[in-house]
Amino acid sequence: MSTRKLLDDFLWGGAVSANQCEGAWNIGGKGISTADVAAAGKHGQSRLYTEGILENTYYPNHQAIDFYHRYQEDIALFAEMGFKCFRTSIHWTRIFPKGDETEPNEEGLAFYDRVFDECLKYGIEPVVTISHYETPLYLVKEYGSWTNRKMIDFYVKLCDTLFRRYRTKVKYWMTFNEINVITLNPLIAAGIRIEQYDRPEQAVYQAAHYQLVASAKAVELGHRINPDFKIGMMMLYPLSYAETCSPEDNLENMHNMDLHYYFSDVQVRGYYSPKAYKFLERRQISLDITPEDKRDLLAGNVDYIGISYYMSLVTSAKPERKIQVKGNMLDGIANPYLEKSAWDWQIDGLGLRIALNNLYDRYQLPIFVVENGLGAVDDKQEGEMIRDDYRIDYLKTHIAHMKDAVLLDGVDVMGYTVWGCIDLVSASTGEMKKRYGLIYVDRDDQGNGTLNRERKKSFYWYKNVILSNGEMLDESRE
Repeated sequence: MSTRKLLDDFLWGGAVSANQCEGAWNIGGKGISTADVAAAGKHGQSRLYTEGILENTYYPNHQAIDFYHRYQEDIALFAEMGFKCFRTSIHWTRIFPKGDETEPNEEGLAFYDRVFDECLKYGIEPVVTISHYETPLYLVKEYGSWTNRKMIDFYVKLCDTLFRRYRTKVKYWMTFNEINVITLNPLIAAGIRIEQYDRPEQAVYQAAHYQLVASAKAVELGHRINPDFKIGMMMLYPLSYAETCSPEDNLENMHNMDLHYYFSDVQVRGYYSPKAYKFLERRQISLDITPEDKRDLLAGNVDYIGISYYMSLVTSAKPERKIQVKGNMLDGIANPYLEKSAWDWQIDGLGLRIALNNLYDRYQLPIFVVENGLGAVDDKQEGEMIRDDYRIDYLKTHIAHMKDAVLLDGVDVMGYTVWGCIDLVSASTGEMKKRYGLIYVDRDDQGNGTLNRERKKSFYWYKNVILSNGEMLDESRE
């Protein structure tokens, strides 16, 4: 093992999203977003009530963990862990309640001023995702969400507002959370109900193009407003392995990964690859791409690549082998060499090292691991600390392999933020029992509980990881 260490400015921290933790869904002038009309439970999260809020229906993010009112307490806990950065997001409808207004909502802007000021008070760098799985419901109903080119201007207006307001408070930005998920779950990612379209794949890839253009325009705009901004893309990294050494399985696996590199190629390089155009041609997808779009894409290359990494899957060329396990909006074949979480997500720490190498070999841009964590049921006993050694084991293994990617392979990794550093509402299922946090929040799947915060064993473990800059992975002090 190399004796070298991570750089002193490595960004250790944690990550959440606005719609999964803030609550206060109708407070402070906030409008209704797609996240606000996602009902509790797995099936509720897969549908969208475009007519609005229904009576006698539980919407878990309406209160979530009430970060809106408790952000000072939570950020103080993050500071106690030693966070160097805190990744969160902007709730679009706090800033523009409908999405197409000419003037922003000052109460919403002031809330994020307070959050960022609180972070900076402790020396914590805000890392801000501009759009994270929430779209103004008004834009969905009136414009068809991202299937409409007008969304580009609405989004860029949001970015312009944020960049100017927080230009001295936020340095690190990401344009869209897991931008490639628009093809996996267009409803959650972009408020698109594909059943409304005769050619759903055409609609989704056209929407994706408009997001890619919007992202590029935002990057170029942000760099004009503050040249010191670091503006990145963010993707769900769907590592998969060929099931066998057969050429057919490996070709299928290549095609599987290409579906996701489709997005990062454009955001990093500024243009669609020849392979992407051939893919669109095979699927008979004809995109509305203007000469101005092409110029915008070239002008708005990102500064770094943010990724979420939780699991890996296996790919086969045989149709009967296609789906055996599901997780994180992906499906594939079970890997006999890996253990699974309680939600059947295959745990693959070494896969993170492979993922980082794959991306760095392809792009030579800094990579930011902005989501990595374990969703699990924590056994809470009255008066006792949650001893989540299973979460510590998961994180320890992934961090160790991330360090190997940096110190042994030469990958430029700029930071690591644990997903769900505090318990929050699951995006895919609406559950609270699927907990990721290093901090326990007293709330259940029915919305009951005090919302009190308690440190888990992993809290103290991660504190020592940060204090030692990743050297103390095997020690836990309480």
